[in-house]
Amino acid sequence: MSRKAFQTALQVVYPARCTLCGCHVESDFGLCGPCWRDTPFIAGLVCDTCGVPLPGESGGHAEHCDDCLSVARPWSRGRSALVYHENGRKLVLALKHGDRHDVVRPAALWMARAAKPILTGNTLIAPVPLHWLRMLRRRFNQSALLAQAVARETALPACVDLLTRIKHTRPLKGMGAEARYAMLGDAIRINPRRRANLIGRTVLLVDDVMTSGATLSVAAQACFSAGAQDVRILTLARTAKDA
Repeated sequence: MSRKAFQTALQVVYPARCTLCGCHVESDFGLCGPCWRDTPFIAGLVCDTCGVPLPGESGGHAEHCDDCLSVARPWSRGRSALVYHENGRKLVLALKHGDRHDVVRPAALWMARAAKPILTGNTLIAPVPLHWLRMLRRRFNQSALLAQAVARETALPACVDLLTRIKHTRPLKGMGAEARYAMLGDAIRINPRRRANLIGRTVLLVDDVMTSGATLSVAAQACFSAGAQDVRILTLARTAKDA
């Protein structure tokens, strides 16, 4: 049987379904029309530091949201693919807590597209790490899955164990920004075996969602302390006040 015939037979037995609602679609790892329409993709004018959507049109220079103007970010630029709201939230939670690894492939496509303006030739992609106890319970690091997939889409190198989480902190959900920063402290450090990988390079930190930015800040500071030339961030989703 030819490869094309095999793929056709496979589609008959296992037809492509929408990643969100499960209805039949034309291609694998996609969204149906209604789900695509109702998914809050980020486009147009965005904050150059975190990627949250902004009102208005681009004036040809970098714009910044209120949060990034009031909070010192240790990274230089950032992007996000979705607003963490409705379908954007469903996709993040499906991956993070629902073991829906099929979300990774389309998410990486959207993230790679969003990241295009902030990528450089010497970019090294690295995920925000999980503590080993949480990894034991969850069995995978969703940020590492996304980082590897984004690396494939952009043809850039990834180092999934560049960072390690040495402090086991309780979940940050429901905590304010100050409490998050205080809780994390020096929880994230560079893996000493991988330090040479980042010296003089731009590190693109990948995470599933950005809320206050505390976790990404601690990770970025660890990268700079180890010798990174620059640090930028990329998330699947970003919380937004007007959502």
